[in-house]
Amino acid sequence: MREKSTETVGTSSPTWETLEAFARQSMQQLLQRLLEEEVDGLLGRRRYERREAVDPAAGYRNGFGKPRRVSLSSGTLTVRRPRVRGLTERFESRLLPAFKRHTEEVGRLLPELYLHGLALGDFDLALRGLLGDGAPLSAASIARLKAGWQAEYERWRTRAVADLEVVYLWVDGIYVKAGLEKDKAAMLVVLAGLRDGRKVILAVESGYRESTESWAALLRDLKRRGLRAPKLVIGDGHLGIWGALTAIFPEAAEQRCWNHRIMNVLDQLPRTRQAEARSLLTKIPYATTREEAERQKQAFQAWCTKRGLAENAKWTLETAETLVRFTQDIFTDPALNYVKHYVAITVSRSNYFSLHKRSSNKSLLGFRMSQTLQDEAAALLDGNNITYVKKPKEFLLTVDKQMIEKHKDVMRSIATLVKKTWNG
Repeated sequence: MREKSTETVGTSSPTWETLEAFARQSMQQLLQRLLEEEVDGLLGRRRYERREAVDPAAGYRNGFGKPRRVSLSSGTLTVRRPRVRGLTERFESRLLPAFKRHTEEVGRLLPELYLHGLALGDFDLALRGLLGDGAPLSAASIARLKAGWQAEYERWRTRAVADLEVVYLWVDGIYVKAGLEKDKAAMLVVLAGLRDGRKVILAVESGYRESTESWAALLRDLKRRGLRAPKLVIGDGHLGIWGALTAIFPEAAEQRCWNHRIMNVLDQLPRTRQAEARSLLTKIPYATTREEAERQKQAFQAWCTKRGLAENAKWTLETAETLVRFTQDIFTDPALNYVKHYVAITVSRSNYFSLHKRSSNKSLLGFRMSQTLQDEAAALLDGNNITYVKKPKEFLLTVDKQMIEKHKDVMRSIATLVKKTWNG
């Protein structure tokens, strides 16, 4: 009995482990299609189409040549060059020489792609910048490629996910630098951990910042496509995802991302201590049992205490969290941003408030105030006997958690003035 030589082909859907290979394979398929589009334009007909009955164009396809390797900055791809016979002159593809000539210029093309291609979503300009104006790309072929990409993405983003046994979800917003608009769009990414141990990307959608509305729309769409409530959702400290999760999947447990937590802790430590601290902190989430995690946590606390770092910035974080709690309905999805020497309360990637560490259990609160609103802000603080320092464009005052709680109405009024300052 002859042994079967065929192999089972796995699913073509990308997963986290195969994402890079999937991207390289997609690029290889794109190059192959571009080469065949070039022949289509030369012969005036697509593959398997008959010639015109009257005055047909010269030439005909004759299979493919030897595989050709194309080296790009992202790796080496292999394509097959279509062969053409019946021409007065030998057919030579202009596409591959164009790539060979331009690979060294990819770095210099990035500013142009940013301004012309990626910022405007105009793949025509982006591809012509990469391939050169002389590359055989007609408007029709570019339109077909763009339509194919869009159709493939639409099929992927609307596919059913009811058959996936999702246990965990990792969520995050990635801010794309391309574009000149004031408010950057965030790419909202959802990565699922399945019961069998695989990781699968469920969604990549653009959203306005990381607002509750954007996250809620994405989660609502996933639920409509069959996603059942996960056991646990992991994300950063941005409030938008947690508000959306409560509305769409209230039964799911929440957990702050360990990577974000570790980075936040490291930002509060001197640079000379960060490498050693990182090695201790990373042992906590990778502990095999809760008891082992507690032991690693205590080891890190002991390390901090021995070096005088145990209470470093603890009160600053508590003060910032208290201020966010009292003002979050005034701002649109405020978030805590942990910087090297201070904690910032950000809205739409702008620092509305900053809290700097001090030697005592106090924080120095700073906020910008426009010239037209400074008198109103000063009257609020003076009327409540709150000491402050007034600079040309900024107010500074010493605060702690108890002070914020005592003067929460004043702080809400100040937050409203800060919002007016940033909104112009």
